[in-house]
Amino acid sequence: MEKNNLQDQIDDYLRYRQIERGLSTNTITAYRQDLEEYLVFVLKEGMTSWPTEANDVDAFLARQRDLNKSTSSISRMISSMRKFYQWLARRNIQKLNPMLEIDLPKKERRLPIALSQREVTQLLAQPDIHKKLGIRDRAILETLYATGMRVSELINLQLQDLHEDLGLIRVLGKGSKERLIPISPVALDWIIKYQKQVRDSQILKVGRSEDHIFLNSRGKMLTRQAIWQMIKKYCQMAKITKDVTPHTLRHTFATHLLANGADLRVVQEILGHSDISTTQIYTNLSQKQILEVYHKTHPRL
Repeated sequence: MEKNNLQDQIDDYLRYRQIERGLSTNTITAYRQDLEEYLVFVLKEGMTSWPTEANDVDAFLARQRDLNKSTSSISRMISSMRKFYQWLARRNIQKLNPMLEIDLPKKERRLPIALSQREVTQLLAQPDIHKKLGIRDRAILETLYATGMRVSELINLQLQDLHEDLGLIRVLGKGSKERLIPISPVALDWIIKYQKQVRDSQILKVGRSEDHIFLNSRGKMLTRQAIWQMIKKYCQMAKITKDVTPHTLRHTFATHLLANGADLRVVQEILGHSDISTTQIYTNLSQKQILEVYHKTHPRL
């Protein structure tokens, strides 16, 4: 079997996952990256079809570890390959599935990085709100911290997703699942300020209709990379030395809610986690912070 046939199978599988299973573009991109890395290995080994022996898969995963891939990356890769082999079997392309003998590596229970309340205040103060770009950026930062939404969810927000009278915002999450979540009056005020003082005039200037709330300087939908670069810039300005990413604000949101007594199930619903065990990691983070404060402040320690 030639390379093109194997590549075609990957392409057919990903089309199936996107169209019939409704997976997001980001998820499909991750699957493609994993499977095409596997394809490179298969071709280098001189194989003409997908491996059927677990030893071959182990050799591939060993090379991934040699490349210093993280445990989470390797776990994702195994998950991608499992689903792919299941699809191959259902399509009668290849019945033998070596992934049945492959175990996921033990998860590294690394606690996510979260900002302190003082660091959040410093970060929010960085955009120059006397400039149009600063108003937009302040609205974005306030929205991320107020809602805990993912960056992919933020850039896809549309005007009709705002329910000002109810203090709610509609979010389209993973697997196209909708959820209504609260948004603070402060964040809502900044969005409205941005919309009235910046966005509306920007739309008139470029002369095009656009439903997304947050736009770039050309009046188009923002990218995840643009948000990442913006947050890095403001963290540097705020002299925050932690390795902050857009997802850090999501971690921070959940940590601060739980530290102030929020119910775990409520935080789970707001974040859009299907499994509460994903949300429970923030409980561990809160407990860690409590212990640190205790050991720093108790007079008998």
